[in-house]
This record gives sequence, structure tokens and C-alpha cells, in this order.
Amino acid sequence: MTNLAPNQAASTISNLPEITWPENGLLPVVVQDAITGEILQVAYANAEALQRTLIDGKAWFYSRSRTQLWRKGETSGNEYNVREVRIDCDGDALLYLVNPTGPACHTGERSCFFRQLSDIGLIPTATPPASASDAAVLLQVWHTILERKATMLPGSYVCYLLTEGIDKIGKKVGEEAAEVIIAAKNGVPERTSSEIADLWFHTLVMLAACDMTPEEVFTQLQQRRR
Repeated sequence: MTNLAPNQAASTISNLPEITWPENGLLPVVVQDAITGEILQVAYANAEALQRTLIDGKAWFYSRSRTQLWRKGETSGNEYNVREVRIDCDGDALLYLVNPTGPACHTGERSCFFRQLSDIGLIPTATPPASASDAAVLLQVWHTILERKATMLPGSYVCYLLTEGIDKIGKKVGEEAAEVIIAAKNGVPERTSSEIADLWFHTLVMLAACDMTPEEVFTQLQQRRR
């Protein structure tokens, strides 16, 4: 998202007839991970919170309980870098597409929506729980790798690879790539998918060792898709 100067943002907000501000001046804001599509949080924003979001690219909201503006991450450090702001068809709700820098929820969970009603005994459910999206699973593995890198937990395979360095990790990436080719040529889908999973895992470890992120790869893929 292109950040705006304060005067530009104020002008933008005041000239958006598409927005239907309610009597209390607060619009619900759905916060969605821009990469995985996971819903992270629902909050509220007034015109000033939206203006500040457009100015600095960080997610600003309005706290109904504290009756004041607040920026996500100002105390926890878990910010939202806003990629895009959208408005719904009726003009009375906003969507922030974000890249989170940490857990969304104050409990430490990645998303505020981590409980099912059946979990807290309110209603039974006849259907199995929804699984995480494919990209979300990839990023969950990535965040685990980052945690291992930060703590260097003894006995961790990830920590072993990171300690050994790029040469060791590169060797594993090469070995897993070869295993993918062999499995594919043998025509065994389950084995092929297993070997590709190993390859992706070691590639993520390589990214961590290089101080890079999956988002950089996603950006390359987006450019190629265009």
C-alpha cells in the first residue's frame, strides 16, 4: 500500500462518499492476512484511525472500552503492516489486508478466532473442524522455524541445520530435490508429495539461514503470475 501524507489522507477520507459512517462514527474492521487469507481479528475504526492507517501503513483502530485510538502492536510489538484497505459493497465495513509481525490475539494465538463454540460447550458440531489453508500451514511451519532460530533449542533438527550453516542446508536441499525426482519418476504420488514436503521444509530453513522470508518468494511468484 502506498502511504499518504497527512493532508492527502485527510482529503481522501473526507471525499469518500462510498463510506457510510454510522451515528457513533465507528466502522467494523475485519483484519485478514494478506498472504494466507486467514481472518485474524475484528476491531473498529473511526475516520481518524482510518486516516492514520493510510498515512503510516500500520493498522490503527478505535477502542470502544478505552474510548481512544490505538495502534496494533504499540505495547505488544505485534504490528500489522497494512498492504491494502478495502470497503464492502454497502460502505459500512472495512477490510485491512495485512502482513502481521506476530500473533494477532492478546492470548498469543495467531488469530483471535481460535475457539469453536463446541469447544466451550455451547453447541455441538456435526462437522469436522476446518483445516488451515495451504499457505497458512506453510507459514505455521515457517514461524516454528523462526522460533527455533530465536531460541536455538537443544536437540532441535532445525537448530542443528542452522548451526551447521548454508553448506549443510544446501546439501539437504539438493538431496531432497533428487528424492523428489526419483519419486516422481517411480510414479508414486504419496511418496512424491512426501518428498516435496521435505524439500519445502528444508527450503524454508534455507530462507531462515539467509535472513530472508517466504514473502520475498511470494512476491517473485506474484510478479511471474502477472
